[in-house]
Amino acid sequence: MNPKQVGEIKVTNVGKTYGAAQFAKEVLKNCSFTIERNKLTVMIGPSGCGKSTLIRLLAGFEKPSTGTIEIDGKRITGPGRDRLVVFQESALFPWMTSHDNIMYGPKARGENTQQNRDLAEYLLEKVGLSAFREKYPPQLSGGMQRRAELARAMINNPDVMILDEPFRGLDCMSKELMWEYYSGLYEESHRTNFFVTTDIDEAIFLADRLLIMSNIPGQVRASIEVDLPRPRRLAFVFDNDRAIAVKMEALAILHQEAMKSFSGGSKAAADFVEAYSKRSGGNGTASSKEPA
Repeated sequence: MNPKQVGEIKVTNVGKTYGAAQFAKEVLKNCSFTIERNKLTVMIGPSGCGKSTLIRLLAGFEKPSTGTIEIDGKRITGPGRDRLVVFQESALFPWMTSHDNIMYGPKARGENTQQNRDLAEYLLEKVGLSAFREKYPPQLSGGMQRRAELARAMINNPDVMILDEPFRGLDCMSKELMWEYYSGLYEESHRTNFFVTTDIDEAIFLADRLLIMSNIPGQVRASIEVDLPRPRRLAFVFDNDRAIAVKMEALAILHQEAMKSFSGGSKAAADFVEAYSKRSGGNGTASSKEPA
């Protein structure tokens, strides 16, 4: 599958404030970064730093208070078919089978073609659900439902896929399985992907580029290139010196930002990060740079 040569998003000096006067809450401030075309960009940051707010702005569900967001040079002013969001909560229709859920978008657009029907079958096979094509969402496990949602998103062929912690709530084994399914789909299409998470292992396994958010009001504190070879496998990634170096640098920055939300800080948290670094043998540091 040839990658689409579209889908670059530029976020420039974006701010977002809710409320007014003494009730105003500044969630984002002077936030700037680029989601590179045909790359898998992962954003991670402390809870409440504005990641989900950014998702809504990128999707066009809300408008920034200041600054601009552009896709391929055109300002985002609302939702569009060029962007598709996969949220934390399942959005499968419970009265539709796996196959019919995947085909919902093409049918709604009057595109119930043989090509799309064949693509639906192909995607069912790619996500391991061919044997469950006639099952309804309540008959599927949580991991199966997330796989069906990924297939439903991909059949709509957006320029950019935006994913807001899509594997949150899954058990550890199901989550790691989803990383490999999702990574495989990305490696085949090389569609522009923007993935938000709070899981550092998930971030490193998936990312071509890792963006680390600051404490609220949120802005991108650092950008790290995760230059690990693809296809990626769990055993290789987490026994790789480069992956360990990226993880330790990211943890150090995340720790600094998380501590800002606690007055006086926490010695216990600082001791944990130091002990983890020694246990993991993280002597080197990864190369980070300011966001583009």
